[in-house]
Amino acid sequence: METLTKQNFDTDVLQAAEPVLVEFTAPWCVYCRRLAPVLERIDGNDGIPKIGTVNIDEEPELARQYNIEVIPTLLLFQNGTHGDRLIAPDSQAKLEAWIHQQC
Repeated sequence: METLTKQNFDTDVLQAAEPVLVEFTAPWCVYCRRLAPVLERIDGNDGIPKIGTVNIDEEPELARQYNIEVIPTLLLFQNGTHGDRLIAPDSQAKLEAWIHQQC
């Protein structure tokens, strides 16, 4: 998983040729820590887009730009825009179903 910052977000997410799943997270977030192993498990699987993470403590401008009020929040970017958001998915199956619905 790639760490996303204000410096690389445009190039690595908005201008990416392929879809990118972005998780907005923070190190102190318990739900984010529970989700991390799930994201690591699915990263690189067929049908799963590239995954990147934004630490909202280090990148508050990105969090504000995308109206992140609750973490973890996941956005799937395609062609420079994102669709629906997924907040704190409670299972790998729910996460994968949401990804496939968005793609």
